[in-house]
Amino acid sequence: MAIAIIFDISEQIDDLVENEAPLKGILWDYYKNFVLFYGNLFSPLLTFLAVIFFTAQLASRTEIVAILSGGISFRRLMWPYFISATILAAGSFYLNNYLVPKANQDRIEFESRYIHTYRRTLNQGVHKQISPGQMIYFDKFNSKSNIGYEFTLEEWDGIELKSKLFANYVKWDSTSQTWSLENYYLRTYEEDGERVEEGKQRDTTFAFTPKEFANRINDIQRMNVNELDDFIEEQRLKGDPNIPFYLIEKHTRNALPFSTYILTIIGVAMSSRKVRGGIGAHIAAGLALAVTYILAMKVSTVYATNAGLDPLYAAWIPNLLYGVLAIYLYSKAPK
Repeated sequence: MAIAIIFDISEQIDDLVENEAPLKGILWDYYKNFVLFYGNLFSPLLTFLAVIFFTAQLASRTEIVAILSGGISFRRLMWPYFISATILAAGSFYLNNYLVPKANQDRIEFESRYIHTYRRTLNQGVHKQISPGQMIYFDKFNSKSNIGYEFTLEEWDGIELKSKLFANYVKWDSTSQTWSLENYYLRTYEEDGERVEEGKQRDTTFAFTPKEFANRINDIQRMNVNELDDFIEEQRLKGDPNIPFYLIEKHTRNALPFSTYILTIIGVAMSSRKVRGGIGAHIAAGLALAVTYILAMKVSTVYATNAGLDPLYAAWIPNLLYGVLAIYLYSKAPK
């Protein structure tokens, strides 16, 4: 993590200086939470390398041979590893779902203020369901000025269109918490015919605010597991196209701690035999395996977001594949 901080500082130093970020904020709001977030994110892989390093030392000193020769089974040898993996996995699960999201609030807020100040402001082709039966459309929405262009609001009763509101543009008034419609007309479809209302300007309220159009994908990292579930249901109702990203975040939070067990088994099975090259050979093999694990996670995520793969499968497929590998390596470990 110290190396990661050095690389991150070298990348962000220009933005931090240009935007006059305070030293206390850099250390406390950003890098403290940076270490917590990324340390927890890579904790299964860091545990994997630690297991390889520790077990390879035992193997190089012929201690594992002595343990097995003394009548202790390899299964019994694994018990301390499983106990440690359980403690680490439980801690990672709690961090993923509760503590890290809280820490991410300060980190992401700091990033948006001092690093990612170029945050996208223009959304095109916004089409959402804001409540049951209410659909809105913007040709363009500028989240910086809170103005939407070519606005449409439709109200449906089942498959029957009840009304349709058009406006050249709408603007949010943060003081009165209302929307101002410019050059609007409203068509209401009733049993006795169609009624049309039009005008130059009108202030009204809707069941949405500009905040909904300024959300970034990584904003879900601020939410604990309960908030994330509620957010996903709300966005599913609104037809948000980013639902797969949200579901991947949800399922990954549960799948990642479980990978601690799998990588622990693989680490012990790989490094428990004394080989030519010693600890260095074990660590090199472990790093190669860690890279392929990360690659499998990325590939499954891309398939979920672009090819329609279920996000649940995308989050768990790497664990399933490496779980099979763990069983195979365990069966081949010295007994």
